[in-house]
Amino acid sequence: MTDRTEQSIVINADAQDIMSVIADFEQYPKWVSAAREVQVTVPGASGLARQVRFVLDAGVLKDNYELSYDWSPDGTSVTWDLISSDLQTAQHGRYLLVQQAPGSTKVTYELSVNLSIPMIGQLKRRAEKAITDAALKELKKRVEG
Repeated sequence: MTDRTEQSIVINADAQDIMSVIADFEQYPKWVSAAREVQVTVPGASGLARQVRFVLDAGVLKDNYELSYDWSPDGTSVTWDLISSDLQTAQHGRYLLVQQAPGSTKVTYELSVNLSIPMIGQLKRRAEKAITDAALKELKKRVEG
């Protein structure tokens, strides 16, 4: 799982406000187009989820999977790793938020996914790029209203 996709976008909001949207998993089905169901399965002591289960339906790609989350103490990043999945053998991701100026934050999304079905590397990277691109655009739309 050495190959990964990385994309960034600037969102007109403070990092803290963006991270609040990222951390509010129960709201994902309202703004993440492929998320059919999202449930925190293990809440964290800080109020941030430790484990989350997703039911994903992205047309040709359907999956039920659970991720484990690790939140940075300063609120500028979150990483996750796959616990279980119907379709994936591995997933590692990260959101990194860098405040540019008051009311402006650069959000970088890194993602690496391995599937249980064989897939040509170029197609896999194209799919990861589509996922990260859609996620960043949907996050921007949700945060900026």
